[in-house]
Amino acid sequence: MQRSPVRFALALLALSVASMIGAVGPASAQYFGQNKVQYEQFDFRSFETDQFEIYFYPEEQQAVEDAARMAERWYDRHSRTFLREFQKKKPLIFYANSPDFQQTNAVRGQLGQGTGGVTESIKERVIMPLTGSYGETDHVLGHELVHSFQYDIALRKNNEGFSLRNMPLWFIEGMAEYLSIGRQDSHTAMWMRDAAVRGDLPTIRQLTRDQQSYFPYRYGQAYMAYIGGKYGDATVTDLYKMSGRVGLDSAFVYTLGITADSLSEEWKQSTRDAFLPATDGRTPVDSVGTAVIGDPGADNQLNISPAVSPDGRYVAFISRRNLFNTNLFVADAETGEIVQELEGTRSNPHFDALRFINSAGAWSPDGRRFAFITFADGRNEINTFNVQTGEIRTRTAVENVGAIHNLAWSPDGQSIAFSGLEGGLSDLYVYDLDQKNVRQLTNDRYAALQPTWSPDGETLAFTTDRGRDGTNFETLEYGEERIGLIDVASGEIRTIRPFSTGMQHNPQFSPDGRSIYFVADQDGFKDVYRYDLDEEATYRVTELKTGVSGITALSPALSVARRSGRMMFSVFSNGGYSIVGLSPEETKGERMTPKEEASNTAALLPPVQPKGDGLVGSYLEDPTTGLTDVDTTQTTKASNRLRLDRIVPPSVGASVGGPVGTQVAGGIGFMFSDILGHRNLSVFVQANGTIKDIGGGVFYSNQENRFNYGVGISHQPSARGRVGRTRSGQFVQIVNRIFRTQVGAQTSYPFSQTNRLELGVGGTRYGFSQTVRAFNRFGQSQEIDAGTVRDPIYFARTSLAYVGDFSRSGLTSPLQGGRYRFQVTPQFGSRNFVSVLADYRRYFYREPVTLAVRGLHRGNYGANEFSGELTDNFISETLGDPYQAGFVRGYSFNSLLEEPNCRANLESCRVGRLYGTRMALGSVELRLPLLGPEVLSLATFEYLPTDLVAFADAGVTWTNEDLTDLSFSSSTIGADATGRLGTGSTERTVAAQPVTSAGVSARVNVLGAIVMEAFYARTFQRTKNWDFGVILRPGW
Repeated sequence: MQRSPVRFALALLALSVASMIGAVGPASAQYFGQNKVQYEQFDFRSFETDQFEIYFYPEEQQAVEDAARMAERWYDRHSRTFLREFQKKKPLIFYANSPDFQQTNAVRGQLGQGTGGVTESIKERVIMPLTGSYGETDHVLGHELVHSFQYDIALRKNNEGFSLRNMPLWFIEGMAEYLSIGRQDSHTAMWMRDAAVRGDLPTIRQLTRDQQSYFPYRYGQAYMAYIGGKYGDATVTDLYKMSGRVGLDSAFVYTLGITADSLSEEWKQSTRDAFLPATDGRTPVDSVGTAVIGDPGADNQLNISPAVSPDGRYVAFISRRNLFNTNLFVADAETGEIVQELEGTRSNPHFDALRFINSAGAWSPDGRRFAFITFADGRNEINTFNVQTGEIRTRTAVENVGAIHNLAWSPDGQSIAFSGLEGGLSDLYVYDLDQKNVRQLTNDRYAALQPTWSPDGETLAFTTDRGRDGTNFETLEYGEERIGLIDVASGEIRTIRPFSTGMQHNPQFSPDGRSIYFVADQDGFKDVYRYDLDEEATYRVTELKTGVSGITALSPALSVARRSGRMMFSVFSNGGYSIVGLSPEETKGERMTPKEEASNTAALLPPVQPKGDGLVGSYLEDPTTGLTDVDTTQTTKASNRLRLDRIVPPSVGASVGGPVGTQVAGGIGFMFSDILGHRNLSVFVQANGTIKDIGGGVFYSNQENRFNYGVGISHQPSARGRVGRTRSGQFVQIVNRIFRTQVGAQTSYPFSQTNRLELGVGGTRYGFSQTVRAFNRFGQSQEIDAGTVRDPIYFARTSLAYVGDFSRSGLTSPLQGGRYRFQVTPQFGSRNFVSVLADYRRYFYREPVTLAVRGLHRGNYGANEFSGELTDNFISETLGDPYQAGFVRGYSFNSLLEEPNCRANLESCRVGRLYGTRMALGSVELRLPLLGPEVLSLATFEYLPTDLVAFADAGVTWTNEDLTDLSFSSSTIGADATGRLGTGSTERTVAAQPVTSAGVSARVNVLGAIVMEAFYARTFQRTKNWDFGVILRPGW
């Protein structure tokens, strides 16, 4: 939306510069905020291929060389699909594993474990971790390079007017999924079957408006597969190019000749026709076994990664039981009753998160302890906790293993096997719990995932892509997952592939060791099977309408009790996951004959008969076209050169008349960083009027190490003017200027993601000037002597702060957790004093409301802190604000003008209960999300998220010469002879009493750009009992 007023443009520039500075500064530059911790320092190097600049560190070189070959092949594929070539090489930054990736500075903000990769628009970098499975790494890379082509189109100068904002997320991500996976995908097909069975296939309009209910990746892929199949794959990219110019709805008409509504109905009917007949005769999820955790009929549940205890009495699993926290639970395996919950990350300082998307935990043989994987200190750790008490007993960081997946506790209780990633490659490891050492069982490029012990402890079954028809590393042709068996003593490996097609993974031994249970999608449906090792025969255990699955296609979903044989598995239905149990008798299954091995047409996204051969299908079946060798003999150290990221758009405006006269104002900002995001530089210049009103600043930060630091210098003039008339009738214009020049350095040391220590030093100079111009009756002016101008004021300062932030944010304010900041800042110079800050906030969430509590103290202490000038802004603290309500709603300096007793003594009024050298505040709020996303709010309306708030505020200010009386007083604000506002006493020792208010407010998030709060407060120390006001800031 276009806005033309000059003041708005200048305000926007100031906000842009402020955000730019905040973006490049270390975490310590924030008042609160969580930390991205650089636990490790990576020795990044680079080499070039035909189309890419590759950045990596030495321990991942082998895997990155292969990833670079994948990238060149994907470039060839996507360039043919988009009919486009890059004009310059794109940067690809690879990390060896997910814990390393989460430390990257190339992406702002925190990265969750669900983020498989990022393509950003500033430098058009692809940043991603290696997965340990070449097939999965290839898919993620192909997905991200679709985004790279999308940005290459959108950001080029010859495409001015092209807007990504016209495109919904399902369209962008669905295209990337389709062009990197194709139409054959049992995981997405499972989602579509589920939606078809329950009659909830979304229209394009629903997909665009309700991303919470309809996962953009899965449904977007299904829609793109339909468009590519019916109209040809070339239309998928044509649709993107047209949508950026005319919007998606119009692009459907121009490109496909059909409206979005008609296309939606076609897709829905095609999906029903393709999937519903295939479910005939198959078992509904709510009719298989016993639903133990969750209700298969409920929507959008998350109950995953089951691990059943050896005796079958308990099941450990990962679940999200509220809006914010995914946690580990232990439940009765018969009734589902929760018997234990792990102390979560919100209150446990020892780890940042549980690993849950691609990992399950393991029980000790006696069933007393449970092992699970956490993210802590920049790596994965193996934690064990006492199931009875919930106490974490041990924390183990395995040396020389970057990431850990899927634990398996040995039958003798002496060791834990796991899949580990080192250098981007997955291998099997065994950790000896007594000797505290680790043994590596495999050492190659094949995937080695999801290990499980045989009952005799001699063999590990695992998921792999090795064996006949397995992965070919020369052509990078990937074998489908199958089961491997490794002799732990000798290291000898053999593979089992019960079906000739499809994924077969998540092996589990039967109690007698003669069978292996596993999950397979050989017919397009993900079900549980049993393979008899003696008979070499396969038995079908389940035949579900939807499927047995975790969050991703390779996530663990199956567990079998080591002694009892009870089986637990997670099933997908109604857009979520529940856990089902089978008795040992129910796990035997029905024997399959070879002819029962079907083609997996049920995994094919409609239309079943696509138009032509299909460009996407053709290149996915062709592993060699575009595949080139890469030369890594000439690697160089990654460059630290700063490159321009963006320019804060220049703005120019003018104002005519007013107390400061005619002025021209404007500004511009520049933001630079290196390719890895470690070093950042920002420069800005602002001008407001004359040459003396030019200001600017330079800020540099370095975040390469755990110690983040930044330095900066700035000069900021500000001017205030007034006009008046002399006794002779001559008009006079007076302009007062303050010039603030600052230099400073700051460093922070994060202890974890949630707390840090900050140290800062700096200096500030305040200069003053006054210009007086007299005007005659003809409008002519001359500058006259302004008299004595105030001497400059200087301060040198040091600061030390301890900051914590474990809050979870809502749409207008925090909803859960807490924040705190404790800071001491000695200041020396024209004033000598020590500033003290203590700010503590807690948020208690009980769906749907949050109880928020805050306590704040700010004070300036020292020998000459009080000079008799309470209005000295360098040492004063306030509860109010000149223009809007401050800390205590209903009180501002302007509100004093409305008080009868203040009109006679305005100067004293301005330094009353709202002004002192020390202040304390207490606030309580009850927050209710009224409008917003369905998962959070009472009413669904995402365009204007709104919270209703009931609040109570109380605050008090005082000086070192005041007594303090914290008792409630309903006396209204009035002026006394000393300048303190109390009950009329003329003694200096009059008590400084609090001001209080209570009321209701509504906080509104306006287009994601600003939070506005409108309040109606009962003020207890004002003549005007009720006050209405507006505050432009997020809730505390």
